[in-house]
Amino acid sequence: MAETPVLEAVARAGVGKGAARTARREGLVPGVIYGGGQEPETINVKFNELLKALKAGKFLSTLLNVKVDGKDNTVICRAVQRDVVKDLPTHVDFLRLAERSRINLYIPVEFINAEKCPGIKRGGVLTIVRNEVELVVTAGNIPEKLTVDLEGLAINAHIHISDVKLPAGTRPTITDRDFVIANIQAPSGLRSAEAEEAEAETEA
Repeated sequence: MAETPVLEAVARAGVGKGAARTARREGLVPGVIYGGGQEPETINVKFNELLKALKAGKFLSTLLNVKVDGKDNTVICRAVQRDVVKDLPTHVDFLRLAERSRINLYIPVEFINAEKCPGIKRGGVLTIVRNEVELVVTAGNIPEKLTVDLEGLAINAHIHISDVKLPAGTRPTITDRDFVIANIQAPSGLRSAEAEEAEAETEA
């Protein structure tokens, strides 16, 4: 299972605009954790830590462990409110998740056995179209990565999502097409030769 990033937080006793303004003056961003059959909990997170996590990308589709005064909360972010002028976070909403909760997450793709790939041995180039794939997963069973085996693949081979063995209980969010993960492109010299051949056949 993939390691869950941790975001530290503290419980916020006050509610309303006054408490929120006080938090922001102290370098904190007010927020709330809700759902999971529990009462909503108002929190504050450090502005710098939240901004760093936002800049890392895909914050709204990353499983998080928000520690509130040391207590773990498995969550996913549902909304980030921003200042309309500065575009900086002013409030954040988190949804609690149970073990069986189904969510959309981006899972990285790892390519193995390049040394056993005939296409690469002939000078072909592995072109990665997607280095991560968005999957529907359960919160209690999140794969660390997807593995694509390159053994035996020839030049011009295309690797589709249907060629990848997905962990049990997961599926792609895109279901209407068999999208490409990567391909093995012919080296430029071979592509030129093939183009000349095709041109000669056309002229003939």
